[in-house]
Amino acid sequence: MAVVMAAAYPELFASVGIHSGLGLGAAHDIPSAMAVMRSGNAPAAPARDRRTARLQIPTIIFHGDRDTTVHPRNGEHITQQWAGPDEHRTASDSGSADSAVLVERGQVPGGRSYTRRILGGTADRPLLEHWRLHGSGHGWSGGSQAGSHTDPRDPDASREMVRFFTQNPRRSDDQTTG
Repeated sequence: MAVVMAAAYPELFASVGIHSGLGLGAAHDIPSAMAVMRSGNAPAAPARDRRTARLQIPTIIFHGDRDTTVHPRNGEHITQQWAGPDEHRTASDSGSADSAVLVERGQVPGGRSYTRRILGGTADRPLLEHWRLHGSGHGWSGGSQAGSHTDPRDPDASREMVRFFTQNPRRSDDQTTG
């Protein structure tokens, strides 16, 4: 739902965080959602939807590469749908790995490894981050061991989302108009 709200109302949100989710327009009912979740193969969007199926605000995405509930390709689909604010994009910023500003590989002490790609902005003010959690299934990254659907061995998604949101505050009208 976060991706839908961010795309439909970009003027209301400073940024969006997505964890183990589907891309915009990937499904239109429960059967299509279940199919896309399992396969990661989003159906081709109708022509009218392809024009508007873009995320235009700073976005952070987390996805486990061993997620059997929501296929990891869904995180890649969201990355491909990201357009970014026009004033921060260049002709080479297409959302591909080739346009990455930064690729960071790391590991949580005693936990899992990850690859973090920044595809827009700078290391200090990333506009798109995609975290691929190696060996992680379907659970909130860095969550409490006491919780359900959490994995404390992953990077802490809550902390990283707060960092990302802090780096991308809501722009005032003065900043957007010039």
